[in-house]
Amino acid sequence: MGIGEAFAREFARSGRNLILVARSGERLQMLAEELRQERGVAVEVCVEDLSDTESLGRIYEFCRHTKADVDFLVNCAGLSCAGDFAEIPYKKLEEIIMVNVLATARLTRLFLKEMIVRKDGSIINVASLGGLQGVPGLGIYSATKSFIMTLTESLHEELEGSGVKVVAVCPGFINTGFFKHSGHNAANLRLPIYGTEVVVKAAIKGLKQNRIRIFPTSIDKILAFSQRLVTRRVVIRLAGFFAAVHDK
Repeated sequence: MGIGEAFAREFARSGRNLILVARSGERLQMLAEELRQERGVAVEVCVEDLSDTESLGRIYEFCRHTKADVDFLVNCAGLSCAGDFAEIPYKKLEEIIMVNVLATARLTRLFLKEMIVRKDGSIINVASLGGLQGVPGLGIYSATKSFIMTLTESLHEELEGSGVKVVAVCPGFINTGFFKHSGHNAANLRLPIYGTEVVVKAAIKGLKQNRIRIFPTSIDKILAFSQRLVTRRVVIRLAGFFAAVHDK
């Protein structure tokens, strides 16, 4: 759902065959059938829960079993939990790290080597403006997105001249079911919420330009640039103000 579904629809519109991965099997099957019927593309469904460490290897084996040469990987699954770090349940803490960090790193590692051999491939990692600094009330989420951004930067340089592109798209607040599931009251936000299509189009355009970090809107770009003008303490406080996790 959310950004992942928007990417699937855009790639299907451009004629790409797809492998959809998520833990919601029924929803995946419905989307897959819709894209097959409307766009005439081949769509495979792989139902896996990325919080399960064994699922990552099974996803890779699923692609091998279907004889799919994966030339485009989008790591867009993400979890969060709004509230003070000290209050986050241990199980939720580990689940967020598993999905946001380990799943992104391991799936990238599994599929990257074959892309390098073919000298062709693209990877889009969905990070966040929150990864530019710590966000009070979203500490573990912002930390995991920082990981995604710095890993992407390293890979971007390592893979120069290899034929493989790796970029990070860093959106602000997106209109998905993300807030509801994380316990974050979207009504308190002090920044605009925009649609998933904006993120997808910006990501694809930025990939073609081989940019390292992609900021989908002008506001995102301004916020990222403005961090150079103030102290780190101010940056963190402003991030907490805009996210407004602690506002009642």
